[in-house]
Amino acid sequence: MTVPASRVRRRPRTPGRLLPLLLATALLLPVAFLVVQGYRLVDTDRELAERERLGVEYLRALGPVTEALVDAQTAAVAGRPVPRDALDRAVEEAAAVDTRVGGELRSTERWAGLRAKLEGLPSRSLTDPETAFTAYGEVTDLLLALHGKIRETSGLIRDPGSDSYFLQDGVGEEMPEATVAAGRLIDLAVLAQRRPAADQARTVGELATLRFAALQPAGDLVNDLQTVVDTSESADIGAGVLTPFDNYQRAVEALGALSQPRGRAQELDVAKLAAARNQAQTASRELQPVLLDELDRLLRQRIDQLDRDALLILAAGGVAGLLLVALGASGWLTRRGERPTGRGTPAVEPADASGPAPWEPPTPPGRLPTGPVLQPAGRGTEPDRWRPFDAAR
Repeated sequence: MTVPASRVRRRPRTPGRLLPLLLATALLLPVAFLVVQGYRLVDTDRELAERERLGVEYLRALGPVTEALVDAQTAAVAGRPVPRDALDRAVEEAAAVDTRVGGELRSTERWAGLRAKLEGLPSRSLTDPETAFTAYGEVTDLLLALHGKIRETSGLIRDPGSDSYFLQDGVGEEMPEATVAAGRLIDLAVLAQRRPAADQARTVGELATLRFAALQPAGDLVNDLQTVVDTSESADIGAGVLTPFDNYQRAVEALGALSQPRGRAQELDVAKLAAARNQAQTASRELQPVLLDELDRLLRQRIDQLDRDALLILAAGGVAGLLLVALGASGWLTRRGERPTGRGTPAVEPADASGPAPWEPPTPPGRLPTGPVLQPAGRGTEPDRWRPFDAAR
C-alpha cells in the first residue's frame, strides 16, 4: 500500500531553465554574422561579374565603330568618298548601348564627346590628305581611350580569372590598338608617296613607329590567345578560338613582312600592304565576336557558381540555426521535466531513532510477520546459548 505524498511546491529554477536558451542565442549571433558576411562577399563578387558583362556588351558595340572609323580614315586620306553609312549605323548602335549601360559604367560623358567628334567628321574627303589624317587620328585616339575607360569602370581590367583576364586584355586593348595602328600605317604609306624628298627621313621614322605600334599589340594579342589556349582547363576555348586565331596570326605575320621597308629608298609596296591590312582586319572582324562570346560565357559560369555558393551559405546557416534552436529547446524542456510529480509518489520518510516506531499492519494468525519483530525489554524468555567462556565461571 502506498501513501499519497503531499505535493511539495518548489520555487522554479528560472536561471537554470534559461541557461540553454541563452547559450543557443549566444551561438546564433556569431553564426548569423558569418552567414551575413559570407553572403555579402559572394554578392559583391556577383555584382562585379555582372558589371563585367556590361563591359563586354559595350566593347562588342565599339568594335564596328572602330572598323568603320578606320575605313573612313583610309578613304579620306586616299581621296575616295567616305563610307558614312556604315559609320553612322555603328554609332547609332553604340549610342543605344551607352544609353542602356553607360550610366553604370560612367562612360556617358566620354561617349558624348566622342560622338560629337564622329558626327563632326566631313562626309566628303578633305582637300588636304594630311589634314584628314590628323583629324581622324584625334578621333581614333578618343575611341581607344573609351575602350580603356570601359575596361576600367566595368572591372574587366581587374578580372581575377586567368582565361578571362587574357581574353579581355586581347579583345579590349590589343585588338583595337592593332586595328587603328594598322590603318594609320597604310594611310601614312600613302601620304609618304606625296611628300617631298626633304621629308623622307621624317616619314621613314614615322613609318617605323607606326609599324611597331601595329605589330606590338598584334603580337601581344597572339601571345594572350596562345596562353589561353595552352593553359585553359576548358576544352571549349581551344575549339572555338583556334580557327579565327590562326587566320589572324597569319594575317599579322604577312602584315609584318610587307611593312618592312626595302631598298635604299625605304619604300613600301602600298598595294600589297593594303591587301595584308584588309586581310588582318577581316580576321580581326571574325575573331572579335568569338573572343567576346567566350569571355561572356566564362563570366556567366562564374555568376552561376556564385549563385550556388550563396545558396550553400544560406543553407548552412539555416541548418546551424535550426540545430541551435533545437538544442536550446531541448535544454528548456529537460529542465521542466525534472520537477516532482507529487500525487501517487510513495512517501519515503527518513528513519528517526528518537521518535516513535512506524506503524506496522497487523499480522494474520499463522503467518509470520514480514517486517522486523520487536523484542520486549528486559531478559528474554529463550534459554541462553552456551558460550565458549561459560566453563570458566
